[in-house]
Amino acid sequence: MDFLYFILLGIVAGVLSGMFGIGGGIVMVPSLIVIFGMDILDANAVSLTAMLLPVGVFGVISYYKAGMLNIRESLAVALGLFIGSFAGGEIAVNINENVLAKLYALILIYIALSYFDIFALLKKKKKSVAGQNSELSKTVKSGGAFWAFVLVGVGAGIFAGLFGKGGGIVIVPLLIGIFHYDTKTAVATSLAALQLPVGLPSIIIYANDGHLNLYAAAFIALGMIVGTLFGSRMGIKLPSKMFKKVYALFLVAVAIFMVYKYL
Repeated sequence: MDFLYFILLGIVAGVLSGMFGIGGGIVMVPSLIVIFGMDILDANAVSLTAMLLPVGVFGVISYYKAGMLNIRESLAVALGLFIGSFAGGEIAVNINENVLAKLYALILIYIALSYFDIFALLKKKKKSVAGQNSELSKTVKSGGAFWAFVLVGVGAGIFAGLFGKGGGIVIVPLLIGIFHYDTKTAVATSLAALQLPVGLPSIIIYANDGHLNLYAAAFIALGMIVGTLFGSRMGIKLPSKMFKKVYALFLVAVAIFMVYKYL
């Protein structure tokens, strides 16, 4: 009967993936650790494998129909994700698990604080920085900075390989903060990039190190197909400002859990 719990977990992860463009790993990894008793590396491997297939394709279609998807940028990010995934997986299997979990929690808190605009309030040269970012944004939108999206993907791929996440938790804030994307457009672009098998290099590394559970991954993936469709529809309807704050609160909650779990 445990397969029913895996499917349910996939549905929940899929809903959040569709809403936030995060791949769902941010829910899967902590849940697999707490509910199913997996260690962090086993949980990472299952999470990445569940997201290997295009489980969020229906969510991507919903965003595309709503006019919120940048296909070219998504492909560039996907290329970077594939490259970065190899490095992230190699680091993960060679680092202390407690250190890995605490590092993850710190990154989540940082991202959440940025979503609440706390760092922006502390910047004395906010206008100057905004002007520079605005120019970069114009360059990106004109199609002259394809490499910038690839680099975003590389960074997100390293993060994904390290922590068993899809990488969207890094992609979305970068698209918003650097390229001035609307939150929903950033989510759609991230979610589309994650539909390609960008996590394959990390999965191979985890599998070779004995951390892969295909049974769990398959049923979670099944649940994610359903969940992502509903999540994307919820995300499209949710007001952008509220969307951003809900995302931040969600990240803080997960970070607190990870610190508590690995103290």
